[in-house]
Amino acid sequence: MRVRIEFQLRNVLMSQFPKTSITGGESVYCINEAQLAKAKSLAEGDGEESDRVREALARIENEYSRNERAAIAFMLIERLLSRTE
Repeated sequence: MRVRIEFQLRNVLMSQFPKTSITGGESVYCINEAQLAKAKSLAEGDGEESDRVREALARIENEYSRNERAAIAFMLIERLLSRTE
C-alpha cells in the first residue's frame, strides 16, 4: 500500500514539472558529503587542476540552462559509476 501511495504522490508531484525537466522532484543519487567537500576544495584550490575545474564550471554555467546542467551532472555521475580509469 505504501509503495502505491508513494508512486501516486510522485506522479502528482512530477506532473507539475515539464516532462523534460529533471531539476525538480526526488533525488536519484545520494551525494556523499565527504566527496562533495573534496570536490569543492579542488574547485576552490590552487593549481592547474583547480583552474581547469573552475573554467569548465564557468563555461557550463554560462552556456547551458539549469535543466541542461542537471542533465550533464546526472550523465557525468552515471558515467563515473559505470566506468573506471
